[in-house]
Amino acid sequence: MTRFDRATTPIRRGPEIFSVELDEGWWAGNGPNGGYLAAVLVRAVEEQLADDNRRIRSVSIHFLSKAEGGPADVEVATLREGRSVSTFTASLRQGGKLIATALGAIGTDRDGPEFLDANPPVLDDPESITEGVFAPAIPSEYAPQIASRYNYRRAIGAPPFTESAAAETGGWIQLNEPRRVDAPLLAAMSDAWMPAMFSRVGGPWGITTVDLTIHFRTDPRHLFDEWCRIRFQSIASMNGYCEEDCEIWSRDGQLLAQSRQLAALIRF
Repeated sequence: MTRFDRATTPIRRGPEIFSVELDEGWWAGNGPNGGYLAAVLVRAVEEQLADDNRRIRSVSIHFLSKAEGGPADVEVATLREGRSVSTFTASLRQGGKLIATALGAIGTDRDGPEFLDANPPVLDDPESITEGVFAPAIPSEYAPQIASRYNYRRAIGAPPFTESAAAETGGWIQLNEPRRVDAPLLAAMSDAWMPAMFSRVGGPWGITTVDLTIHFRTDPRHLFDEWCRIRFQSIASMNGYCEEDCEIWSRDGQLLAQSRQLAALIRF
């Protein structure tokens, strides 16, 4: 079992409630990374709503309070069960405090027209790239704890806090322990990179996620220990908030997930 599994696997305590041990190794600064908490919620949903014919399609998470390392509870409930799509809620609580709440859908595959008017980022092979995601603006000893949980190869955009002309970043990402790619890991990856706005501005700045929506597009469970292509972009930072869009692609060019988050800016 990888550290990611230990940090996200729910233990059932009742018909709709699970316990989980939040691991500070997935913190970003002084609080948990939003993608990590998203992974915790997604894994509990999969455990509660296990169905070989359905998989999670979408989840929208709002972050309400700061979590601490240690025990927490996840409650999952089905709001509506349809023939092909069911709607769920999931709530993460710690010490009686609501940390995050999610609304989402699981569903079967459906018939319909197929198109994909987007292309994966064209990148050199990850084995030929040496540049990480935070250097040189943030030395490794000051990088957030979560940075040591992944392997990064930055191949899109400028380094952080270099006042580039575009708020865009990305490259290759991979968990630092061999493990299959699945929905919880995609949820975690959607918020595991340096924020795109960092390349657009001078520093130091930080962000805290207000909400995060993830759409799971392709079933990735045939992928094991894969490098994924990832791209982040922000087009507006206004009134102390910025948005960020993310695409995650498999190494062979399948669109695995898309996400969008709204984040509040923090001045250091």
